[in-house]
Amino acid sequence: MSEVRRILLVGATGLVGTRVMEACVGRSDVRLIALTRREAPMPKGARMEMLVADPAEWAQSVTAVAPDAVICALGTTWRKAGEDEAAFRAVDEELVLRVARASKDAGVSNFVLISSVGADPVSRSFYLRVKAEVEAAVRKLRLHRLDILRPGLLRGPRSRDRRPAERLAILASPLTDRFLRGERRRFRSIDARRVARAALEAAKEKARGSFVHDNDAIARLERRLDGFG
Repeated sequence: MSEVRRILLVGATGLVGTRVMEACVGRSDVRLIALTRREAPMPKGARMEMLVADPAEWAQSVTAVAPDAVICALGTTWRKAGEDEAAFRAVDEELVLRVARASKDAGVSNFVLISSVGADPVSRSFYLRVKAEVEAAVRKLRLHRLDILRPGLLRGPRSRDRRPAERLAILASPLTDRFLRGERRRFRSIDARRVARAALEAAKEKARGSFVHDNDAIARLERRLDGFG
């Protein structure tokens, strides 16, 4: 019988977080607890818990849950942050690090961070600079195991959060993905369901260390979830 992993999901209301909840439906090897700032709909058939708390209390919540693993799918958009750098950092940096530090203090064995392709501390993109800075800060915590997932353009229903340019890129992705080869394969689009399943597999991995996964590595993780890798 497979070991049951107690997994805390932070960022359940986002695209990847929603897909993580869906991926856990029917699984007997995972006990999922979602930590949110407000109640969110659960997928049909889900057997999980949802803990609603003010973000200021999330560190205490992590300690109380005492999970084996944490999947951090937190993130906002430039538009939702009011195009304000401080507001964006409050979620994508400060809140992520609060959860990561609490996970370290609680002795969490696996921490899975959903980041982004192109994360680079010297990028001209503020979004990608912040992602890289957060990755570096989480690495410094020296967690037992850290998996950083850097997916390309995420495909999946998130209509209200999509910018027109992003919607167009998704529509065009079946064609444009064909031209992204070699080193640029990592920029191809990817279904959020595959990222969610890869995150679940990473949350179960035993080897200690820090690992970064681009699209191809995410696909390999996803295939291992049910023994196909």
